[in-house]
Amino acid sequence: MSTVPRLSTAVWGRQRPQGTPRLALTRFLSSSAARRVPILPSEKPGKKNEQVELHESPYTLPNALTIARIAACPFLAWSIVKGDFEVATAILVTSGLTDWLDGYLARKWNQKTVLGSIIDPMADKTLVTTLVVCLTYKGLLPLPLAIIIFGRDFLLSMWAFYLRYQSLPPPRTLKRYFDPTMPSAEVKPTQISKINTALQLSLMGLTTVAPVLAGAGHPIDVYLEGLQWIVAGTTIWSGLSYVGASGYKFLKQPGKK
Repeated sequence: MSTVPRLSTAVWGRQRPQGTPRLALTRFLSSSAARRVPILPSEKPGKKNEQVELHESPYTLPNALTIARIAACPFLAWSIVKGDFEVATAILVTSGLTDWLDGYLARKWNQKTVLGSIIDPMADKTLVTTLVVCLTYKGLLPLPLAIIIFGRDFLLSMWAFYLRYQSLPPPRTLKRYFDPTMPSAEVKPTQISKINTALQLSLMGLTTVAPVLAGAGHPIDVYLEGLQWIVAGTTIWSGLSYVGASGYKFLKQPGKK
């Protein structure tokens, strides 16, 4: 009677062969948790460690609220051009509430994303740009101040495109460049930039409400002129602050393995 061969216990304890695919744990984690997963080294002997691509889901409620603020800007522009400042004021108040709400939900639900860090200030800039263009067109805002605001935003946009290109790991293709699920650099608003945004929104909001208040017998033109000079100064200051290292952060240093 032949003896049935017994499997050695070493077989059961043997490690998995090299090259066997492992499950990517990040696909089962939330977007914020996936960003905190450490970079895993390659197991192939004799080769340099390779980084796991960083991905996150941009489909969150805070991001949707931010996009809604951007979508409301054409309606705001139309109401100002038509001289319907009551409707424009209502849109401004709603935009301010959603701006607070998306930040609150992102913190409460731990849904902060790199895309959110980009489109949130983009929404503020879109709102400010809409107000600057329309209020300047209506003669309610000085043209030199509008040039300062637009010049600063244009230069920062060019800087952001450059940072994206520099921080994107190879291969640098057009598809990967515009892929929101592949974050490579995070914009970090500086303190003066936050102050400047608040002052700009305050100036644009008060300028929009000014015709309504003037019709009610409460003119505020004397206060607006002083605020315009302050905003001109903070706009230039905040633009210079983004050029320093405190204005951005590379999530993956280019060229490093």
